[in-house]
Amino acid sequence: MVDQAKNAWTNLTDKLYDWVDSLIMNLPNFIIAVLVFILFLIIAKYSSRIVNKLFQKSSAQDSIRTISVKVYKAVIILLGMFLSLGILNLNTVLTSILGAAGVVGLAVGFALQGTLHNTFAGVIISFIPKLQIGDWIETNDFSGFVIDINLRSVIIQTADQNLVVIPNSKIVDAPFKNFSRTPRGRVFLECGVGYESDLESVQKITEKAIKDAFPQRNGEGIQFFYTEFGNSSINYLVRFWSDVANQADVYMAQHKAVLAIKSAYNEHDINIPFPIRTLDFGKNKFRSETLDVRNIQDS
Repeated sequence: MVDQAKNAWTNLTDKLYDWVDSLIMNLPNFIIAVLVFILFLIIAKYSSRIVNKLFQKSSAQDSIRTISVKVYKAVIILLGMFLSLGILNLNTVLTSILGAAGVVGLAVGFALQGTLHNTFAGVIISFIPKLQIGDWIETNDFSGFVIDINLRSVIIQTADQNLVVIPNSKIVDAPFKNFSRTPRGRVFLECGVGYESDLESVQKITEKAIKDAFPQRNGEGIQFFYTEFGNSSINYLVRFWSDVANQADVYMAQHKAVLAIKSAYNEHDINIPFPIRTLDFGKNKFRSETLDVRNIQDS
């Protein structure tokens, strides 16, 4: 029994001595590996700032800059980790880590299909030049300014100052309308005039009023179309170009056009009719019922 205890103690002390020797032998490599990893962390931190400034000076949009800087920083840190493990002669550990990461990544990919779809969609959106932060867009029954594009969603601020978070996959899979990519756009306005009006004069007066309020540039023009015989008016559609970068600009252009047209119509006594409803209370029927009541009373 005593001999077994001595042998166990001897094996334990030999193992501890081996560990201490191994630690002493590998201590320089461990220190170097730690220093290399710290060095790569510092390089990733400060070099990412330089890359960020370079992107800010370029014409790349903010979403591309943010994603590119994050990817660059992650690559530098991973490179430092791989070099540190190589210095420690842990190549087998590195291979095991990569293999385990592949298996875990496959499992996580199946579990987070929707999230990964949004992530890849966010990368696609970030590199679309037709959608940038600050643009006014309409998509998925919402409209507003784009204030953020990240790997999960696009955040827009609506006209009532509320924030709407739309998943990136919804943006990629659905059409969207961007007002801000074109400095000028065509505005539509509908109106009607009375049946007694001189239609040719109405057209000329309307086009002149619009032209004075909204000077048209080369290649642009005012389009005027009579569209229908309405219940109380002959209706028309007028289209013209104006500086519109969002929905508020469209409303303002329509507002100015209404004022200009109404002022011109007042000067030329052009009537803009409105529907009139005549209420029939059935007077004849009421009289006949009154006579019947009187006849009954007399009898």
